[in-house]
Amino acid sequence: MLRRIPAVVLAALLAVPLPPPGARADEVRDAVMPVLERLNVPRAWELSRGRGVTVAVLDSGVDPAQPDLAGSVTVGPDYTRGAGPPGTVPKRLHGTNMASIIAGHGHGPDRASGMIGVAPEARLLSLRVILERDEPGFAEFTGGQRWSGTIARGIRYAVDRGADVINLSLGRSYPTRPERAAVAYAVSKGAVVVAAAGNGGAERSPRRGGHTEYAYPASFPGVISVAAVDAGGGHADFSNRNSAVVVSAPGVQIIGAGPGGRYWIGDGTSPATAFVSGIAALIRARHPKLAPALVTQAIVASTRNRPRGGYDLGVGFGQVDARAALAAADALAGARMQGAGHPPDRRLVAGRARPVRVVHRSGGRIAGYTVACVLALVGMAAAVTFVRAERAR
Repeated sequence: MLRRIPAVVLAALLAVPLPPPGARADEVRDAVMPVLERLNVPRAWELSRGRGVTVAVLDSGVDPAQPDLAGSVTVGPDYTRGAGPPGTVPKRLHGTNMASIIAGHGHGPDRASGMIGVAPEARLLSLRVILERDEPGFAEFTGGQRWSGTIARGIRYAVDRGADVINLSLGRSYPTRPERAAVAYAVSKGAVVVAAAGNGGAERSPRRGGHTEYAYPASFPGVISVAAVDAGGGHADFSNRNSAVVVSAPGVQIIGAGPGGRYWIGDGTSPATAFVSGIAALIRARHPKLAPALVTQAIVASTRNRPRGGYDLGVGFGQVDARAALAAADALAGARMQGAGHPPDRRLVAGRARPVRVVHRSGGRIAGYTVACVLALVGMAAAVTFVRAERAR
């Protein structure tokens, strides 16, 4: 019998990011903008840039000195401490990369160079909960029970420090009770949890109709599970296909920042997850009290490139759209305010949120149901009396 190892695998480590040859900061910005335009992010910036929101990045660590992130990062606990040899400096490549996609603000004059993320005015909370595959101590970390609860502890720490969005560009192939409980705790406290659907798409079984294994924490209730699409909006072959997938975002040849002022290109559901976390941050900045379920609804209701039938195991409800998601959140926030006793929104009354109408009445049926209910209650009362009489003998 195989022993189940309490290991965590980065969602993007199956495709290690490669440094673009001779990349300069201005070339980076030119490469980033087309992807953001596909997601309608520049138009979303007219309404929100993420100010006042904290996104917790639970990953391999974020370099707070990276020029495109400087001043935006708060470094929290390192839950992997002790896994590597003494004096080992954390690599922090994957975590820095994800952070730059979420909230990179660029650098230089007018911050016109380098990485610009989806929510450039958001704050970042970095929690190191995993090691990268090529870091010293990775084998000990994946096999040691001591580090089996790092993600759950990181989630709870982030929630208790007021994180609005929690980005989990990572995953494992089996669930754990501490992680499930931590996710439930996060959602109950109002945090939006976004996680990678995983990169096991190439291993899907034909016998299951192309359905891959589930990844966790992405497959827990309340989590926005994100799949990856290519430049044409089609399902990326490596991206998992299962019924936990909620939405999709670009995940092929995505550029991001790394430690030391370098930039990296990679594939995976990890960067796709970071894009969605950035959109969640934009929504939360505009509607701070919008419940996680409603943030998810806004993101889902506003997708583009929806699959035939409305849903697909590979891309979920479609590719996210930042500007449309903000518009959907505005409508949902208006409906919520209406329910709190505010004047009704004419657009909602004229649109889908119409009052319920009674379309059929049947006095005879209602009278019949009433008589039947009365007879049933009388019968139950008689039965209870009979039982009590029997016990009294």
